[in-house]
Parts: sequence; C-alpha cells; structure tokens
Amino acid sequence: MVTQTPNATASSDVEAVNRIHQSKDRILAEISKAIVGQKPVIEELLICLFAGGHALLVGVPGLAKTTLIRTFSDILDLKFRRIQFTPDLMPSDITGTEVMQEDRSTGERVFRFIQGPLFANIILADEINRTPPKTQAALLEAMQEQRVTVSGVDYPIAPPFFVLATQNPIEQEGTYPLPEAQLDRFMYQINIDYPEVDDEVEIVKNTTSAYKASPEKVLSGDEILSIQDLVRRAPASDQVIKYAVQLVKATRPGTSEVEPVKRYVSWGAGPRASQYLILSGKVRAILDGRYSVSEEDVRACAASTLRHRIMTNYRAEADRVDVHQIIQEIVESLSS
Repeated sequence: MVTQTPNATASSDVEAVNRIHQSKDRILAEISKAIVGQKPVIEELLICLFAGGHALLVGVPGLAKTTLIRTFSDILDLKFRRIQFTPDLMPSDITGTEVMQEDRSTGERVFRFIQGPLFANIILADEINRTPPKTQAALLEAMQEQRVTVSGVDYPIAPPFFVLATQNPIEQEGTYPLPEAQLDRFMYQINIDYPEVDDEVEIVKNTTSAYKASPEKVLSGDEILSIQDLVRRAPASDQVIKYAVQLVKATRPGTSEVEPVKRYVSWGAGPRASQYLILSGKVRAILDGRYSVSEEDVRACAASTLRHRIMTNYRAEADRVDVHQIIQEIVESLSS
C-alpha cells in the first residue's frame, strides 16, 4: 500500500486547482450557447455547486431564471428535475409516498416507497414562495439532511444534491414568503437584474430565430464530488477566518460598531454565514487558479451570502436604506 505524503497531497491538490481553473472558461462557454450575459450569476451558481450549498434566485418574470438553471443542468452529467410549486402541492408530491402493492407469488400485500422528484441531483424549485409552509419545510429538510423520512424510514438522496429555488419579488399576493430561519438554509441569494442593451438585443435575435442551443456535458457527478472534497481541503488562514467572523458579527446590531447596522437592522447573520463565507471564498479562489482563500475572496462573496440574512427594520424602509447599502458600509468599515 502506497501512502501519500502531505507534500504529495498538496501538490496533487494544486494540480487539481489548475485543471478546475482551466475548465471554468469551458463551462462558461457552454452555458453562453443558450444564455447571453449573466456571467456573474453563472459564477455564483458554480460557487454554490462546488461548495455544496444551495441557491435562491430572485428576479422579476422574464429574466430567464428557469432557462438558466435548465442550461446549467444541461452541461452537468447529472439527473435533473423541475418542481413547479403551487398552492395545492403537498409534501408527498415532492418527497414520494408509500403505496400498497400485492406480491403475485405469495398474495401478500406490502407497502412500497415510490420516490418523488426530490430524488435527483439538481432540483429546480420553481416559485418556491407559492407553496404552503408544510411543503416548503419538506424541501428544506431534504436540503439540510440530504434524505427524506417517510413513515419513520430514512431514504438517502444520492450526492451531489443541489437545489436551485426561484422567487418572484414583485407578486406577493397569495404567496407564502420563506421565514428567516428557512432563508438561512440557502448559501446564496442570487439577484438577477435586467440585461444590458447589447445583451438584450442578442437575446431577442436568438429567441426569435431558428437558432437552437446545444450545450455539451462538461462535468460528471464524480468530478463535482471531487471538487467539493478539494474545497474542504483548501487552506484558509486564521486571519481570513477571523475576518469572515468579524464581517458577520458586524451585521448584528447588538455587537456591531457600524452605525447603519445599529440604526437600521433588527437581526443580523448567524454562524452559518461565516461558514459559507469561507467555503464560497475557497471556491472563488480555486476558480481563479489559487489554492488558498484571501480576504478579498471573502469580501467578494459578502453580498450574496449576507443579503438574505440581514433583517432591516421599519426605519430603514422609511429612510429608503436597503440591505445592500448596509453590507457595503460593513465591508468598508472593516477595510479601513
């Protein structure tokens, strides 16, 4: 049996980082066959996938959120399922259910578990805020535990398991907004904005012609699991970890020294935000061809990690101060 030395392991990890960095352009190229622009959004999706987290995509209708996720799944050699969330969707509709079946040879009747659409690698939870809390909770439990429990029996979901939920921010009538504790289960909230004029011209050209995109597979499930393992092994210095913790601590009005936080924030981010800042910073470094995370990587991931974990108060609404301004103030206060 051959045992790798620590130096040999580090050397192989650095080589793996170089390969991932080189494959990043290919991934972006394949997605760009169907999606025009949105490069920052695609990179944030990659960060969530490689860090083993889940993402909530927020944007008005017509910004190709569903198309983006479907194209993202097309370049990965993984099982994909789309779940359209509606007010009448029940937990068993997504987790699966037990059905009575008769054994023809013995005549004995037994219960058999029929898997629901959650048993896939990539899940598109479309308009997650349109389904009741009980069904939302079933999805979020599966996200956290990576298994489904039916009649006291656990059914594991094979890794990698990546949930991409979409939410429409402008139609709130008849919806069930996710509670803060459930929002915290998502590693990132990715906001999708309107495209630039040149990008929108290209979108209209492609979608009103005979053009048909054919993205090729880029990564397999085993390769993604290998990258996720590499991310966990990538080093983060005590200084960078302390910076991430200080960044999160500064979001809490009870301990923050940032004036806008004291004035406009009701609740700040919890320890899970610090963990996700380090993991996402590691992935950002690896995609950039570096093996160790820096404070700049953490800062770059701050907005997507924190925006859904900071709850502003009525005073912020009255003064028209949004959460992005507060995050910017926090980052600048720690950089000075």
